[in-house]
Amino acid sequence: MASIGNDPGGRRRILFMDVDGKRKTIRLGKMSKRGAEAIKVRVEHLISAKISGTAPDDETSRWVAGLDDVLQERLAKVGLIKRRGSALLGEFLDNYVATRSDVKFSTLLNWGHTVRNLKEYFGPNKSLRDITPGEADEWRLDLLGQGLAKSTVRKRCSNAKQFFKAAFRRQLIPSNPFADLKSAVLANRDRDYFVTRDEAQKVLNACPDAQWRLIFALSRFGGLRCPSEHLALRWGDVNWEKARMTIHSSKTEHHPGGESRVTPLFPELRPYLEAVFDQAEEGTEYVITRYRETNINLRTMLLKIIARAGLEPWPKLFQNLRATRETELAEIYPMHVVCAWIGNSQPVAAKHYLQVTEEHFAEAAQNPAQQAHAEGGTGSQEEKPINEKTPVLQGLAGGCDLVHNRIVGDEGLEPPTLSV
Repeated sequence: MASIGNDPGGRRRILFMDVDGKRKTIRLGKMSKRGAEAIKVRVEHLISAKISGTAPDDETSRWVAGLDDVLQERLAKVGLIKRRGSALLGEFLDNYVATRSDVKFSTLLNWGHTVRNLKEYFGPNKSLRDITPGEADEWRLDLLGQGLAKSTVRKRCSNAKQFFKAAFRRQLIPSNPFADLKSAVLANRDRDYFVTRDEAQKVLNACPDAQWRLIFALSRFGGLRCPSEHLALRWGDVNWEKARMTIHSSKTEHHPGGESRVTPLFPELRPYLEAVFDQAEEGTEYVITRYRETNINLRTMLLKIIARAGLEPWPKLFQNLRATRETELAEIYPMHVVCAWIGNSQPVAAKHYLQVTEEHFAEAAQNPAQQAHAEGGTGSQEEKPINEKTPVLQGLAGGCDLVHNRIVGDEGLEPPTLSV
């Protein structure tokens, strides 16, 4: 496919036929035969990739990324590779973000923080090729030194890893210096908070209007993601007769079947939805109409409402509401049902959502089996029957498939109801 030509003075060249049938030459200069043979092998890989219309293998890509500017330019001149683009950190990052029109606005905002951190630490004129794995480690430590949460640092390391992977695939760098940084986002259970129904009622009483009460109720009693799923809800998505709602989710739409889910119209939620429906003008499409402008910050408004209710704000204003609802539902229904309604997976629910509440401890302290053990005996079903109001909780320790299904009654297994 390619051959080596020898010139006077120990200079060598590689000859090959391009895909268009033209004979082309790559002049290597003075070089050993062994070095020329190694380059010839890589040239043949590049020719094969060009013929098949595929990207070169990873080893060849790394070889190309590590070439000096002279040989890289000669390969580009004969059409085997693209000319090396900007290798400066600032220009590359700006170009990468600008060309990613396929991602959501929230993703671009998230990337923006990482881009800023990279530019501030390395400088926008830093050559991509000069950033080493050791410097990537130091950048991570600098983020931690700024007081950022570990999960935030891991997310920004994940972004940086993605940016530099793109640089590697574009053959701008020989390897990804951020490849070994830990980037899996860990659950921060220190920010868990169970919003009780008493607290929820106080917040509802402090809301300024029916639409704000519905926004809060959709989060606390519907488990919706705020604001994306609230603002996407249309009156056509509400099936009053079957007491169901279709929830459209931009967060999960890229997963198969994740563009929407169907949830019950829970009895705790229905009065607030009916109140807004009664006030809606004829022909209104969206359920939430008053708080749709981009300059409206629902989080800031909720902080003011919570203060008006005389409460301290919980750590994650809307996510804690959603997690509270999933925890409640997990006490009643199988987890596969709960996750289908909430719109997450069982591993995600176990890692980020399900909580151990004070009520769990209180109920466990009153469990008849616990009392029998304290009295020095194991007891029996006849001697110490299970109270018919005591939930039977089953699950795997440390796992995510908690099954909080039923309440044992005299007439069999019946699902309990949630009080409003």
